[in-house]
Amino acid sequence: MNQSVTEPRHQDQDAECWCLRLYVAGQSPRSIQAFQNLKELCETHLAGRYEIEIIDLIENPRLARGDQIVAVPTLVRKLPEPVRKIIGDLSNTDRVLVGLDLRPRG
Repeated sequence: MNQSVTEPRHQDQDAECWCLRLYVAGQSPRSIQAFQNLKELCETHLAGRYEIEIIDLIENPRLARGDQIVAVPTLVRKLPEPVRKIIGDLSNTDRVLVGLDLRPRG
């Protein structure tokens, strides 16, 4: 169930593309909730500037090694660098925004 969700990007060359990878374990309630929370957050804060790749570790467990995944769901921000990781269902929006550097720590 590895899939990509790509949103149309603005033609603005200065707009930074956010490449996000969400590691999940099948269609568990936590996995589904994490994707829904991520999609909502991206639409609100990164509209038109993001790509989401979903990696199902039940189908491809060896893919966890590349990003050193130890728990699921885990969100990995690949771009912009530096790489960031957030573990959990992404329900704490403030924590996720700070973790992704979309909001300053406060």
